[in-house]
Amino acid sequence: MLLARALRRAAFALSPLQAPPLLPRSLCAPFLPSPAGVAAAAAAARPFTRSLWALCGQGSKGGPGGLLRGSSPATTCACGGLHTEGDKAFAEFLNDEIKEEKKIQKHTALPKMSGGWELDIQGTEAKLLRKVAGETITISFNINNSIPPSFDEPQEGEKSGEQEPELTSTPNFVVEVTKDDTKQMLVLDCHYPEEEVGHGDEEESDMFSIQEVSFQPSGDLEWRENSYTLNTDSLDWALYDHLMDFLADRGVDNTFADELVDLSTALEHQEYIRFLEDLKRFVKCQ
Repeated sequence: MLLARALRRAAFALSPLQAPPLLPRSLCAPFLPSPAGVAAAAAAARPFTRSLWALCGQGSKGGPGGLLRGSSPATTCACGGLHTEGDKAFAEFLNDEIKEEKKIQKHTALPKMSGGWELDIQGTEAKLLRKVAGETITISFNINNSIPPSFDEPQEGEKSGEQEPELTSTPNFVVEVTKDDTKQMLVLDCHYPEEEVGHGDEEESDMFSIQEVSFQPSGDLEWRENSYTLNTDSLDWALYDHLMDFLADRGVDNTFADELVDLSTALEHQEYIRFLEDLKRFVKCQ
């Protein structure tokens, strides 16, 4: 018995190490050594998915495409930064990716909203402002994490890459309605549901829905947590429909929601390309 245990321990010590667990969210993709192959794969992956390649290969001991940590020879330059063969391949990939993204970019300038909305953009945050008959309506949204994940798989007989859905930004947005003669502001938290569902007997379904409604003091920069917040999940349909009509009378309807998607999608794609450009400059120490 002791001899058998010793033999098993010796065999285990001599066995090759187990492979590390797979990275989440499909970060690893087959390595394509040529720039043409990289560009072809980037075009096929976009717009269905946007995950950057990890450039993981099947090579070992620093072979081409293998990103084994510490395997690439490191060099330094006048900038004092670290440069490796992996950095060079990464920068080349980003350069091809930027070119592909600019090819499919629909809007070089952001589309305008109808209805007289004034647009103010601060990074990923955007604000729309409109004044109507003693009221000020403000719409705020952020494009971060505004693209819903897609888990659709090609159906049987359908080739990969055919009729892939475009990436669409559908951000949550907050509507603030302030009356000039009051010190209160009505706040409605809205979002785009995964499935557009109509309410009651409406012939046309609503593109967006109201999640929460509350009052906040007008002019306050901080949100008061002790203010009552109404959740619409268990709200009477008649009251909910009046709230939707209240927004529609102020220009926040399906037409607005559709135009907001176009604006947010264009802004998100613009910021994504800017991110890739910044990432390339960072990798190249420019």
